Amino acid sequence: MENLPIQGPVFLIEVDRISPNPQQPRRDFNEEELKELAASIREFGILQPIIVTKIERETELGTAVDYQLIAGERRWRASKMAGMERIPAIIKNVSLDRDRLELAILENVQRANLSPIEAARAYAKLQDEFKLTQREIAARLGKSRESVANTMRLLSLPTQVQEAVAKGQVSESQGRLLLTVEDINQQNFLFEDILRNNLSVRELKTKIERNKQQQRQQTAEAAAPEPAVAAANPELDQIKKDLETALGTPVKLEQDGATGKLTITFYSPEELRGIVQKLL
Repeated sequence: MENLPIQGPVFLIEVDRISPNPQQPRRDFNEEELKELAASIREFGILQPIIVTKIERETELGTAVDYQLIAGERRWRASKMAGMERIPAIIKNVSLDRDRLELAILENVQRANLSPIEAARAYAKLQDEFKLTQREIAARLGKSRESVANTMRLLSLPTQVQEAVAKGQVSESQGRLLLTVEDINQQNFLFEDILRNNLSVRELKTKIERNKQQQRQQTAEAAAPEPAVAAANPELDQIKKDLETALGTPVKLEQDGATGKLTITFYSPEELRGIVQKLL
């Protein structure tokens, strides 16, 4: 596990005198993981000091000193859960919100436990509130500008897709692929397909490419003169939708009088086997 380098003396500070950092990019703390960390702290203690800054406030009796977290909120929360009265901490003289946010992001990103959405929101905050460019953000985090830009693009996804990325139900790569789908209905269909059928990145990419190919073909066909088309059949339309929902893939249903043709599209051998299993 990578950590920020320890610089300066370590102090034992009362847990109750420490408050969370409002600039902390992490918002979700898994309760079970905190309990496991608390159990480890009871047995082995704190192996890595937290990082705090002093907060001075005037009272009737003079100046009171409290502390605000810069990094290590999980350790602080777990220590409270473990019933510890004091926690080892390094005190840094950081007065600017910008510096606190940068340190909080650095600490969390280096531990590689921020979700892509949490990282994207943190980058956006650095860019919007503190006027850092994507190149400056990348330099501070030791990443490429393209990596920062790609992560921030996830914030263009619909809210429900962002939540799925944050929970790990949809990967960052899948989220970026969904951004290439301009049609909102098709994007939602593919998103639900990922959740329903646990699509891999490769399978999702193949589906998107096939859909784009079909759209180009349909555009070309629309430009050509068309023969007379039979009146819409609401019952057939509903059957088509039901089949697509059940099979998780596009279906084409054509009727000519009492006969017709049913076309089921698949994009990989694995998907074909899955469709066959559902039909059987």
